[in-house]
Amino acid sequence: MKLAILGAGNIARKMAATVAEMEHVEAYAVASRDIQKARDFAQTYKIRKAYGSYEEMLNDPEVDLVYICTPHSLHYEHMMLALKSGKHVLCEKSFTMNAQQARKVLSYAEEKKLLVAEAIWTRYLPMRLVLDQILERRVIGEPHSLTANLCYPIKGVKRLTDPELAGGALLDVGVYPINFAMMVFGNEIESIESSCIKTDSGVDESNSMTLTFKGGKMAVLHSSMVSTSDRRGAIFGSRGFIEFLNINNCEGINVYDRDYNLVETYKPFKYITGFEHQVEACRKAIEDGQLECKQMPHSEIIKVMEVMDTLREQWGIHYPGE
Repeated sequence: MKLAILGAGNIARKMAATVAEMEHVEAYAVASRDIQKARDFAQTYKIRKAYGSYEEMLNDPEVDLVYICTPHSLHYEHMMLALKSGKHVLCEKSFTMNAQQARKVLSYAEEKKLLVAEAIWTRYLPMRLVLDQILERRVIGEPHSLTANLCYPIKGVKRLTDPELAGGALLDVGVYPINFAMMVFGNEIESIESSCIKTDSGVDESNSMTLTFKGGKMAVLHSSMVSTSDRRGAIFGSRGFIEFLNINNCEGINVYDRDYNLVETYKPFKYITGFEHQVEACRKAIEDGQLECKQMPHSEIIKVMEVMDTLREQWGIHYPGE
């Protein structure tokens, strides 16, 4: 499968380095609005084609799957461009600026019979399956609540403070605690309560979120772009609790009984960078004629965007062009 990378920033470099070590997938092309940047990128990662135009790359008949890693505000436009060119799409989180855009993209992809997946890598990592199995075995009994946080001091990055680029902590890092909660409790959310602290530019720099799920289950979540957090998730059950080390890239899972004894521990699997799992999921889905990846189905993509829409509505944050 030939992968094309749309955008040549930091996360694109991580993807190119990952694919270089994969079987069955080739990092075939890269496009940037700056042709020299694309050429330098291609040379560094031994990519065959470099384009100074997204449209030109998307018209290349050799391209099978397009990985989109431009700012959030451009995801909708770039996914629609790729789909109109008949290309399957893997798009970085957050999938779009809002749920309305997400619905339009997914509807058009279905019409065109093309795969679209969100590159929220935590959904694809093997440790997600380990967590699922622990919960299924009822080691901690019935899970009733959880906490999760993800904070990095990244306020100095322009795209995070610029409303034009759909900036803010929520779409960049808050999306991970939300996905963690939904991976544990599902997507039947009955109420959302929240608060945030805003930057001078009017986007959220820190936030807290409480999601109440069907069955009386509660998730208390936090994200920020001005501080460093322990990045932990914890799931509290009737017979014990689970400690999930780093919800953004699992570093281990510890299981405790009701007397606080450590009863099970799991270390992460060895992998290239972790990005390979989402690419391989797309490859298999395309091979099987599927239009979505089972790890992150379209219904979940839309639900996450709806949750973030609700949160921004509560905070009075609207992006230009919405």
